[in-house]
Amino acid sequence: MTAIRTRRRHRDFALLLVAGSVLAGTLAAAPAHAVPASDIRINEVVTTGDVEDSVELYNKGTAAVDVSGWILKDDKDGSKYKIASGTTLAAGASRAFDVHDAFGLGSDDKARLYLPDGRTLVDSFSWSKHSAPSWSRCPDGTGAFKAAKVTLGAANDCGGGGTTPVAWPGSGNVTTADASGVFGEDLSGLYQDGGVMWAAQNSGKLWRLVRNGSGGWAPDTANGWTSGKTLRYPGGSGRPDSEAVAVTGSGPAAGVFVAGERNGDASGTSRLSVLKYDVSGSGSTLTATKEWNLTSDLPPVGSNLGFEGVTWVPDTYLTKAAFKDAATGAAYDPARYGAHSGGVFFTGVEGTGMIYGYVLQDSGAFTRVASINSGMSGVMELQWEPQATRLWAVCDDTCNGRHSTLRVDASGAFTTTAVYNRPAGMPNYNNEGFALAGADECVAGSKPVYWSDDANDDGHALRKGTVTC
Repeated sequence: MTAIRTRRRHRDFALLLVAGSVLAGTLAAAPAHAVPASDIRINEVVTTGDVEDSVELYNKGTAAVDVSGWILKDDKDGSKYKIASGTTLAAGASRAFDVHDAFGLGSDDKARLYLPDGRTLVDSFSWSKHSAPSWSRCPDGTGAFKAAKVTLGAANDCGGGGTTPVAWPGSGNVTTADASGVFGEDLSGLYQDGGVMWAAQNSGKLWRLVRNGSGGWAPDTANGWTSGKTLRYPGGSGRPDSEAVAVTGSGPAAGVFVAGERNGDASGTSRLSVLKYDVSGSGSTLTATKEWNLTSDLPPVGSNLGFEGVTWVPDTYLTKAAFKDAATGAAYDPARYGAHSGGVFFTGVEGTGMIYGYVLQDSGAFTRVASINSGMSGVMELQWEPQATRLWAVCDDTCNGRHSTLRVDASGAFTTTAVYNRPAGMPNYNNEGFALAGADECVAGSKPVYWSDDANDDGHALRKGTVTC
C-alpha cells in the first residue's frame, strides 16, 4: 500500500537541479552511441525534505547515452514522468529529476525506469521507509543502496567508501597535445591558468606553454621561455628536482609554486620542499624567492619517492565546508595563521600515497593541517577543481592510471568520493601530470583535460582528453 504523499512544488529546486546537472557535467558533448540500456542506473532517491520526490540517474558505462523520452514511474503503472527530449548522460555522469508534478514518492514505494515504450524495464529500486535523507548507491552506479547524505547531481556520499573504480567521466578518446620531440622525458606536473599551461620538468626546469592553434600547447617564445627556465634554490644554488607546479587564486603575479623531492646536486638525500618563484622577468634562470623545506615534518621516504604533486585550495572553500584543522582539532580558522596565500597547499607523496595539507606563511613558517590517505599506492599529481569543488589525486602506471576525487565530508576531513579508471583510449602511460581546463571552456557539459607523460612515449609528452564539468 502506497503511503499518502506530500505534493509540494519546488520551483527553486527545479532550477537548482538544472544548474547542478550542468555543473556536474551531466550533458555530454559527444553524441550518444548504441550502448546497453542497462548502463543507466537509478542511483539516488529522495522522498522527504526540501528536495523530496527526486530520482537521480547515473551512466556507469563508457559511452554517452541519450535518455530522451525514457519514463520514470513509482509503484503505479499510471504514474509517468517522461524525460525531456535532448537529455543525454555522459559516461560517469549523473542527473537528478524532480518528479513531483507527475507523482510523489512515499514511505513504502518504488522508483522504476523504463525505455520510451513504457514497458521495457531498465532498473528499479524499492524501499519500505522514507529516505533519511537519501537512498544512494555506494559506489555510484554499481553498489547497493544505503542511507546517505543528499548529493543529487554529484557523486554519492558513501562515507569514504566510493573506492571501486568506475569508467572515466568523459570521452574515452585521447589525442596528443604537443608537437613531436619538444620536451623529451621527465615532464611532470601541470597547471592550466587560462591561456597558459605551466609545466615542471624533473631536471629542474619550469616551462610556460601557450596554445599552439591545434588544441594543444607549445613553449612560449617570449621573455626567455623558449627552452624553459632553469630553477634554483634561494641564493641561486642547487638544482631542484621539480615534480609539480601550482598557482594560487591571486594568479602567477603572486608567484608560481613548485614542489620538489630532492636537490639534483645531492640526489641521494630527500628534500621535500615547496618553492616560490617570481616569473615576471626575462632571464633564463629562476631563483626561488622562498623555500618551505618540509622534510623534517614528514615521515622519511626514499630520495626519489617524495613530493610528486602540489595544489592550492582556497580558504573560502575550506571554511565553508567546515574543514577540520589537524593541528588544532577544531574547525580551520585562516586568521590563526596570519599572512599566507589565502589557502592551503596540498602535497602528494609518491612513496606512500599520502596527501598532506600545509599553511605556508609568508614569514617562511609552516603548519601541517591535514594528513590524508589517498587510498592509492602513490600520488603523482594533485589538482583542485574549483568548478566542481573537488580535489583530484592522480596515480601513474603504477596504479594503471587511476584518478581519485576527494571532498570535505561531514566530519571535516577530505574523503574519497570516486575512483576513475583512465580513459579507455589511453594506454597505461607513465602520466605524472594532470591539468583541468577552467569553467569557461565547458561546452555542452564537457571540458578539456591534459596529461604529461614522464616517459615521452612515441615522442609526445602531452595528451588531451575531456571530462564532464
